[in-house]
Amino acid sequence: MGGLSWRKLLGWDRHPSDGHRHDYDSWWHDSRRRLLPHYHDESLESAIPPQAVTEVALRLRHLIEQCVPCELNPDLVTRPHSKVITTKVIKAAKEAGGKEHGACVVFCLLVNKRWWKHQSLVELWDADLHNLRAVACEVIAKQIIETENDPTYLMHSVLLKRYSIIIDGKPTPPANVVERAVDLHALRVIGSSGYQKCINFLWKGWLVQDEDDPSTFVDYKDKDNTSYCAHLDPDRMRAPMYQNVTQMLFSFFYLILYTLAMNSVNARGEIDLIEGLLYVFTIGYICDELSKLWKAGHQILSFWHAFNSVLYALVTTSLAMRFIALSAGVDDPIRHQYTTLSYNFLAVSAPLFWGRLLLYLDSFRFFGAMLVVLKVMMKESMIFFALLIVIFIGFLQAFIGLDFAEDQAAEDFYFIIQAMANALMQSPDFSGFDKFSHPFGLILYYCFTFVVMVVLLNILIALYNSAYEDIYDNANDEYLAMFAQKTMTFVRAPDENVFIPPLNLIEIFCLAIPFEWWMSKKTYEHLNDIVMAALYSPLLLVSAYFEMRTAQEIRGNRARGEEDDDTIEEWEQMSDHFDFEGDGWSKTVASAKSNLEEDADVVEIKKLKQEVEELKKMIEGLTKFIAGEKGLGNGDTEELKGVDEEGESSGGA
Repeated sequence: MGGLSWRKLLGWDRHPSDGHRHDYDSWWHDSRRRLLPHYHDESLESAIPPQAVTEVALRLRHLIEQCVPCELNPDLVTRPHSKVITTKVIKAAKEAGGKEHGACVVFCLLVNKRWWKHQSLVELWDADLHNLRAVACEVIAKQIIETENDPTYLMHSVLLKRYSIIIDGKPTPPANVVERAVDLHALRVIGSSGYQKCINFLWKGWLVQDEDDPSTFVDYKDKDNTSYCAHLDPDRMRAPMYQNVTQMLFSFFYLILYTLAMNSVNARGEIDLIEGLLYVFTIGYICDELSKLWKAGHQILSFWHAFNSVLYALVTTSLAMRFIALSAGVDDPIRHQYTTLSYNFLAVSAPLFWGRLLLYLDSFRFFGAMLVVLKVMMKESMIFFALLIVIFIGFLQAFIGLDFAEDQAAEDFYFIIQAMANALMQSPDFSGFDKFSHPFGLILYYCFTFVVMVVLLNILIALYNSAYEDIYDNANDEYLAMFAQKTMTFVRAPDENVFIPPLNLIEIFCLAIPFEWWMSKKTYEHLNDIVMAALYSPLLLVSAYFEMRTAQEIRGNRARGEEDDDTIEEWEQMSDHFDFEGDGWSKTVASAKSNLEEDADVVEIKKLKQEVEELKKMIEGLTKFIAGEKGLGNGDTEELKGVDEEGESSGGA
C-alpha cells in the first residue's frame, strides 16, 4: 500500500480524500499480485473499453445502494433464497452490462467490493453498512457464476478475460476475475463451482495462455489426443500441476542431500559431492527468489519468502565459513574452528529444512488447511509482538536505570536480558533480583512477570483461539482460496521458459548469458525447448502416459454428452436403467418436497388469502342470487295486482 507518513501516524490524516486515494490507486497499480513479467504489461489490453467497464461498475454500485439501503442482519443477505438479493436483483445485475458488455459484470462486482471495503475504512460511522454491501457484491457475483449455463463463455469471457477501469483519467492495468478474487480474498466467489472448475482447468494445463495474445486463454489443443507422442511436449511443464510435482521432487531431494551432508561430516573441511550439490541447490533457490523479486516487486514478499530467506542465509553462511576454513592449512587450528562453525550453522537449519516441505505440500487438503491456520495465527501474533516490544523496552530501560543508579555502571545488562527472556518463556527467576536495587528491582520484575505471563500471553491465546475459530468455520473456502492463489502463482507468460530451481542455473549460465543477447527470439525459444525436453524427459515420459489416459476419459465423456472433467460416480452407474417419470415417483417427490423459496408462514398466509378470496366470490354470488330472487318476487306481485284491478273494473261495469 502507500508509504508510511507522519500525518497517518499522528492521526492527522482524517479527511476521506486525503491520503486514502493514494492507497487505493496503489492497490490497483502496485500491490496487486503480478502474474506476468514486466515486459508483457504493454501488450495487455482490456477486452472491453475501460470507459464502458467503469460505467457498468457505477450502474452496479447504484443497484447495490438501492438493494441494501440500510444496515441489515448479514444473514438476510447471505442466506439462500434471500429476500434482499432476489432473483430480480440478480437479473438486474446481469442487465447492467447489456448484451455487449455482460461479460464484465462479475469483474465490476469485485471492483465494487473493493470500493465498499475502501469506503468502510474511510467512513467508520457506516462501516457495517459498507461491509454488508461488499458482501452483497460477492453474493451476486457467486449467483451469476453458478447460474451461467455456458461453461465456455463463463471461463473464457467472464473469468479469464482481462478488464480495466478508469482511475484519475487513466485505465488501470488489465486484470481478470480469477486474479482479482484471489487478491480481494473473495471467498464466496472463489468457492463457487464455476470458479473452481476454471481453477481446475488451469491447474491441469487444460487452459493455457495464447502465444499471440497473452491476455487471452485458450484450450489445450491436444487435451483429447490419445497419442502418446503428442503429449511429449516440454511446453506441458508450464502446467501448474507438473511444476508443483517437480518442485516437490526437488524439495525432497534437497532434504535428502542435507541429511546425507549432516551424517557425513568431513573433519578435514573439504567439500564433497553431496555438500557441493547441496550448495548448488541453495544457490539455485536464491536466484529464483531474486528473480521473483525483480519481476513482481516487493508485493510478493510473504511469510514463506522470509522463512526461505532465513534458511538460505544460514546455508550461505555455512558455505562462507567453509571457504574461510579451506583458505587455511590442513593442520591449522583455524581450519578446524571454521569447519566446526560451518557445520554448526548447517545443523541449526534442520528445522527449517523440514518445515520447508510444508510449502510444497499445501496442495493436499490436510496440509493446506493447517497452513492457512498457521498463516492467520502469525498475522494475529503481530498484535502481541507489537505490545511486547513496547513493554519490553520500557521495563528494560527501567532495569538499566536501576543498575546505573546503583554503581554508575551498567554491568548487569546481559543478566537483565536473560531474566526478562526467562519470564517471557514462563520460567522467571526471582532470586537474582533480591540484591538488585532492593526493593525496586524485585518489585519491577514482579510487575514485568505479571504483565507478560498473565496479560500478554492470555491476549496471545485469545487471538490464536479467535483465528482458529474463524478459519475452522470457513476451512473449505479458505483452502480453496489458498489453492487458487497457488495455481495463479504458477501461471506464466507463454514465451517464458519454466526452469525450476536448481535447473534455473542452467538457464542463467548456459542459455541466457551465452545466447539470449545475440540469438534471434525464434531460435532461442527452439533452443530452450530442446534443453527443457532433455532436462524434463523423465517427468514427461510419465506425464504423457497419464495425459493419454485422461484423453481417453475425455473422449468417453464427450461421447456421453458430458463435460470433459466429468466422472461417473457410484450413484450414476445405474441411473439410466430407471424411469422415475414413467413410474410416477417424480410426482410423488414433487408433492412431498418443501417450498424453500418461501417461508412456511408466508405459504399459509397466501393459502388463507386464496381461501378468503374464494369465500368472497361465493358470498358475492350468493348475494346476487338472493337479489335476483327478490326482484322476481316483486315482479309477480305487481302482475297479480294488475290482474285483480282489471277484474274489479270488469265487474263494476
